[in-house]
Amino acid sequence: MQSRYRNYWVYSIGVGIVPAVVAVIVAAIKQDNLHTYLLVFAGWAIGWVSGTIARYVYPPPSKWHAQVR
Repeated sequence: MQSRYRNYWVYSIGVGIVPAVVAVIVAAIKQDNLHTYLLVFAGWAIGWVSGTIARYVYPPPSKWHAQVR
């Protein structure tokens, strides 16, 4: 694996593509379960977005300790 593909944004795109593929499969196999799947995915996506925001708003602990010393 090349190092240019090893970052948070590429991982996030991959994590977004997989649930979309699963949604297509769920829609094809069991249409009545699609709404439940989309609700669960929406809750997970809200958590992912809030975690992403937190990564940029709050620095890692090592940065806090480096400033104090």
